[in-house]
Amino acid sequence: MSLDIKTLVDKYDTPLYVYDFNNIAKRYQELKGAFDGKKSLVAYAVKSNSNLAVIKHLAKLGAGADCVSIGEVKRALKAGIAKYKIIFSGVGKRDSEIREALQKDILLLNLESEAEMKRVEMIAKELGIEARISIRVNPNVDPQTHPYISTGLHENKFGVSIDSAKRMYIYAKKSEHLNPIGIHFHIGSQLTELSPIVEACEIVADLVRSLKAIDIDIKFFDVGGGLGVVYDNEITIKTHEYADAIIKAIKGLDVTVVMEPGRYMMANSGIFLTRVLYEKQNGDKRFVIVDGAMNDLLRPSLYSAYHKIEAVQKDGEKTPADVVGPVCESGDFLGKDVPLPPLEHNDILVVHSAGAYGFTMSSNYNTRNRVAEVAVLDGKDYLIRKRESFDDQIKLEEVCDTSWL
Repeated sequence: MSLDIKTLVDKYDTPLYVYDFNNIAKRYQELKGAFDGKKSLVAYAVKSNSNLAVIKHLAKLGAGADCVSIGEVKRALKAGIAKYKIIFSGVGKRDSEIREALQKDILLLNLESEAEMKRVEMIAKELGIEARISIRVNPNVDPQTHPYISTGLHENKFGVSIDSAKRMYIYAKKSEHLNPIGIHFHIGSQLTELSPIVEACEIVADLVRSLKAIDIDIKFFDVGGGLGVVYDNEITIKTHEYADAIIKAIKGLDVTVVMEPGRYMMANSGIFLTRVLYEKQNGDKRFVIVDGAMNDLLRPSLYSAYHKIEAVQKDGEKTPADVVGPVCESGDFLGKDVPLPPLEHNDILVVHSAGAYGFTMSSNYNTRNRVAEVAVLDGKDYLIRKRESFDDQIKLEEVCDTSWL
């Protein structure tokens, strides 16, 4: 991302998220183009970055949306995603969420258990409609990724076994209020090896063939998301190899391939800017204390995730330093043993690959205001989320009746 960071910081202050909208478009077009000539839908994983401007940008490019709450469904619709391109996934949907999603007539609900299917059927019956559904199959394939973002093994909470899925599809086929039109799997995030994806595709494609043999017409083959990106020195999967492998696995099936990329689209399209407050030396340990914290960017604390961190326009011999924030937790860090030159008050650090699972996982812990978000498109910058204020944080508390105290 080629930006005048100093100008952005002067204009919007820190901490700050900045997104390269040109790169988002490039990533979308690369993935969609890899499936050129095949029926496909790129359903953006809203959870990775749910800013309305981001979703609207992707909607204009033709993307759909993969949503995991009714709030995300509403965001997708508000941002201009067509209802027939919206998928509602997630392990635990409340009855009210199921009802609202059915009333909004989105493409389908992705189901993760037999119990959930029975709830959807009951609610669809109450509404007097037929619910379009897919079932998330757990192919029990090791995704070779971090255990917190692994989702395709029997030990994970997601999806159902192949045998359970067969029973559910047969039940749904017989139901007057269920229409099983899709199948779904997602084995994990930050995948950098193609072989687990191929294995999962082949397992699920075989299930689709057996379902079609008993007249259950699956129209949507959802391979989930999870395509890895470069945070450090990862070798990632090429989009054309990814597409070729999926197309080969589903050979002979007349289905629309659905993908749910989030990190792939957003991670390397965003940076996090933070300002140096002080340097501190505890014995042999060097700390760089910044105004950004774990409540702003949680991934390093949650996953020990690596983000490249660089100083803006600073020279000097680099020595290892822990980059830490103001939050009152030992786990509040953005990077450990980061090679950095000597730094002074108000110097700026860039945290790279921060466009996905950055702002969306942020919080008000320690009564800290959530930060501003800025889009850059064709060299121009646009404020797409204002910096929160203290009054913004407490406005819901102020309306409470406290006369009982």
